[in-house]
Amino acid sequence: MKNINFLAFAMPAFFLFLFLEYKLAQRRKRPEIFNYESSVSNISIGIAERLINLFVAASFYQLYYLIYDDYRIFEIPSNALVWFALILATDFVWYWYHRLGHEVNFFWAAHIVHHHSEEFNFTAAARITTFQAIIRTGFWCVLPLIGFHPTMVITMLIVHGAYSFFTHTQLIGKIKWLEYVFVTPSVHGVHHASDEKYLDKNYGDMFTFWDRLFGTFQTEEEKPKYGLTHPLKSYSFLWQHFHYYFEIYELWKRSIGFKARWKAVFGSPAHMDQDIRPILEKRFLQDKSNPHQRLRFRNYLYIQLGICTLILTVFTYYFDYLQTYDKIFVLSLVILTLINCGALLEQRKWMYYLEYTRIAMISTYFLYEEDLLGFFFVPIAIMIFMEQLFSLSKIYQNTILQLETTE
Repeated sequence: MKNINFLAFAMPAFFLFLFLEYKLAQRRKRPEIFNYESSVSNISIGIAERLINLFVAASFYQLYYLIYDDYRIFEIPSNALVWFALILATDFVWYWYHRLGHEVNFFWAAHIVHHHSEEFNFTAAARITTFQAIIRTGFWCVLPLIGFHPTMVITMLIVHGAYSFFTHTQLIGKIKWLEYVFVTPSVHGVHHASDEKYLDKNYGDMFTFWDRLFGTFQTEEEKPKYGLTHPLKSYSFLWQHFHYYFEIYELWKRSIGFKARWKAVFGSPAHMDQDIRPILEKRFLQDKSNPHQRLRFRNYLYIQLGICTLILTVFTYYFDYLQTYDKIFVLSLVILTLINCGALLEQRKWMYYLEYTRIAMISTYFLYEEDLLGFFFVPIAIMIFMEQLFSLSKIYQNTILQLETTE
């Protein structure tokens, strides 16, 4: 029992609460809370973050212990008062990490993914990238440096993360008396809004008094409009992760002199040239002839996300027992599947070739397992033969990429 990786149950628990939120939204006749494409995109990013973090989380924890063992400033004991101080310290560090994540281009590039979604529900809480996890780990290293034991820090970060998950919902209204101390869904919904009066407000994750102290608190007045001030025109898995890095690079190329280029990387997102994103979208993305169309065969996407979730759960549970090549195979397969999901939402015809790539990866892996890698050309030859005989690409595109009008 002691070797059970309880993180394996994080994704099933996520889907349980997501299902309950969805059913409650239906019961209250609030279908606008959920959007099919956005929810799929949010969940895909969440799966990727959980998967990649399996490879890097141990390094985070080792870093905490290294700093604590060799560089801690104070000897802080473990008692009730210290745990309370750690709660406050964790949220204080989060406040400044979060605020700088909105005020510095390089940090915003990692954090912006969390704000892409124009819906505000539990799926939006999943929009965390590994880039963001790495950056905030750097901030949290302050805690073991001060002298908080890494075990306490790690425990508090889990509690902190669980609390913030439940602040991503519209089904809980304003609780004014509670908002004097704690972040509520209403308070955090303001942070996710693109309305001018709500911009750059409510950075706290558990407590509101940091925002009140530093002048960044804003209570909800009018219903927020969620998402970015300049919405992203793509559900592409890769584009959502990397578009702002491209924007920074484009601004850096346009800048002249060291100071201007420094600002391109570490300046404020508010000063980003607003013509850059449309230019990059035109360069890298396809234009849709009808923006009010969606996939008719959506169950195919659900099946892929379901399989990814199952693989992630089992993979997390047995992670410590797997060989390196097993881990690389699972990582590659799941990431490729998530890229495929984004390509499906974008109605990209080239994603058909990703299907062949997945089949080739799976067949090669099992041939390797059975010590038959010399026959890797056999499944490839079969795929080529089937394509030539039945024109599978046309059948696939005509079936999977069927569209229907949404309005």
